[in-house]
Amino acid sequence: MKLQTKYFGEIDYEAGDIVKFPVGPFSFEDEHEFLLLPFEGSAGSLLCFQSIQTPALAFVAMDPFALLPGYTPVLQPNELEALGVTDSQELAFYVLCVVKKPVSDSTVNLKCPVAINPSTRAARQVILESDAYEMRHPLAQFSTEEDAPC
Repeated sequence: MKLQTKYFGEIDYEAGDIVKFPVGPFSFEDEHEFLLLPFEGSAGSLLCFQSIQTPALAFVAMDPFALLPGYTPVLQPNELEALGVTDSQELAFYVLCVVKKPVSDSTVNLKCPVAINPSTRAARQVILESDAYEMRHPLAQFSTEEDAPC
């Protein structure tokens, strides 16, 4: 299948590449299918959630463990059940990035990651109960501007 994307032009994808949100990401609850596309040169730490339904809609996302190796998201039992797992460690996590100029002013949302079951490709954006994470962590807190992946 072909899709015109926001950042990558026209791409080919397979049905098995789709990440499915039974309930879309916050404020985009009607968006249910995305592709998770890595940005070139990012070694997989900077990605894009590209909507299939709305080609102009794409979210910049990051691997939170590349930013903060000690990141420990823990989901609630009902969230784990909805994703078909019994432990948070069975999931892949991504955090959404608000890209600003200069890049050092960009932020990442560690409080509300996107959790994905790698086996089923089911996804859900969650709100972590922990007070250890915020919705607007400055990207500059993790790296210098020239090293910033966003």
